[in-house]
Amino acid sequence: MGKDKLRKFAENKTFYNVLQPSREEVVNDNGFYLKGKWRKEFFKNDNPIVLELGCGKGEYSVGLAQSFPNKNFLGIDIKGARFWRGAKTAIEQNIKNIGFLRTQIELINFIFENGEVDEIWITFPDPQIKFKRTKHRLINPLFLDKYKKILNSKNGVIHLKTDSEFLHGYANGLLQGLGCKILASHHDIYGAPEYDLPSYVREIKTFYENIFLKEGKPITYLKFKV
Repeated sequence: MGKDKLRKFAENKTFYNVLQPSREEVVNDNGFYLKGKWRKEFFKNDNPIVLELGCGKGEYSVGLAQSFPNKNFLGIDIKGARFWRGAKTAIEQNIKNIGFLRTQIELINFIFENGEVDEIWITFPDPQIKFKRTKHRLINPLFLDKYKKILNSKNGVIHLKTDSEFLHGYANGLLQGLGCKILASHHDIYGAPEYDLPSYVREIKTFYENIFLKEGKPITYLKFKV
């Protein structure tokens, strides 16, 4: 392991906005200690909770937290060296309504109570194009069922932003087949009329999005309910 990664891992341990529970702490008979208590004990307010799954460097979570101070944001990724940047930026800029959680996404039902989450963002996930990798896509029936349980049943929504036309098409077909409600679907958000999209869908860009835009790839967007 490189010295830079070791440095970031060590620094993450000092950040007040980073949680890195062991699998045993998450999956146990007593339940994860923050399950059902995220607002009261971590964010210390009653504001809506928004997750970014597979948050990478955390740019989107940080950008959203800056844009929506009356919401709570939590970036989730298994690779702490990646979200180190977002966590450090949040501390440097004194952004209080954001945290980062190092864990596996398939464990979210152990971490959040039913209906505890209000929104989920999935930004530029690995599309896992090969059929045998379907179970690893963050948009698949198993994951959608997990999301449905933790989302607010009345207003909970999911956003998918990707450069993968394959994943966009797959998600559209899957959601329609499952009877989910698609609230917005765009094959190229920078080619869509400005009035047709919230500004934060275009204005907040991740590290990977900037790369894809330079390569001329269209960026797609889905907003839906499960």
